[in-house]
Amino acid sequence: MRIALGIEYDGASYSGWQQQDGVKTVKGVLVLALAKVANTAVRVITAGRTDTGVHATAQVIHFETDVERSDFSWLRGTSRYLPGDVTVIWAKHVADDFHARFSAIERSYQYIILNRRERPAILNKKVTWEHRPLDVSLMQSAANSLVGKHNFNAYRTVACQAKSPIRELRQLTVTRHGNFVLINARADAFLHHMIRNIAGVLCTIGAGERPPVWAQEVLLSCDRTKGGVTAPPDGLYLNEIVYPEQFRIPTNSKQSWIFGL
Repeated sequence: MRIALGIEYDGASYSGWQQQDGVKTVKGVLVLALAKVANTAVRVITAGRTDTGVHATAQVIHFETDVERSDFSWLRGTSRYLPGDVTVIWAKHVADDFHARFSAIERSYQYIILNRRERPAILNKKVTWEHRPLDVSLMQSAANSLVGKHNFNAYRTVACQAKSPIRELRQLTVTRHGNFVLINARADAFLHHMIRNIAGVLCTIGAGERPPVWAQEVLLSCDRTKGGVTAPPDGLYLNEIVYPEQFRIPTNSKQSWIFGL
């Protein structure tokens, strides 16, 4: 049987998603919890790896098992053995041709910035702090030039292992809500550090240190060294993965866990 799970986690205390020896990772604690429910080791496939400190409200994984459990048992049983900052939000039996990674047709991330002079306390490690006043109209003007199918080599880390830098960025919006600035991005897929590098460029533009056209100039250069600093991981959330309707995978209708937009 093939089982899919929706996972939510606070990545602040984890060395990313991918399992590694000697460090705590989200996948590491998840496979241990699943093994306790299944009474055997479980091999997990994920929709997308997240970096150290990055969060998720809608990660998707699948695994195969011969163990008979109801969807409810997989959900509650697994969450029972997980630490408080990781939980299963849904579970379901899926068709054998479903694949958490390769069946996905769209992914969405949200980057949450607290834009004020004082650093956050309650939201420490939950948002990125930017003390420079940001002009979201400048940021949106710059963001518009990045939407579409492009070579995003200048917006990925040099360590990115993707074979192609071509991605279709279908949405990139910047909005302000009081002291918060939200960057919402939707694409067929993302490159390693792509959102954080885009956020770094947009914040530099929003602070008035570069003109909006700089975002496109960086894009067209196809050169990572032409871009700005990589923004911190604290405010980055994987918040939706979309699959073909035939699989009936739950989607996250909320664009922001803070504002409920």
